[in-house]
Amino acid sequence: MLVLSRRKNESIVIGENIELTILEIDGDQIKIGITAPREVDILRKEIVIKTEKENTLALNNHFDIENFL
Repeated sequence: MLVLSRRKNESIVIGENIELTILEIDGDQIKIGITAPREVDILRKEIVIKTEKENTLALNNHFDIENFL
């Protein structure tokens, strides 16, 4: 993992077309602005983890359609 220090209004560029800008720092909370092409998905990690867990549970849950009807 690369670790960088940034101050308010400073940015990090990823690749050719993604820019992260520190917008505000308030105690232990930081607001980050992200500039990226529309086709790039930007998701909070906790949502990705939750979705992955739910998908895994759904795949492992055996559903017998004949018993349902």
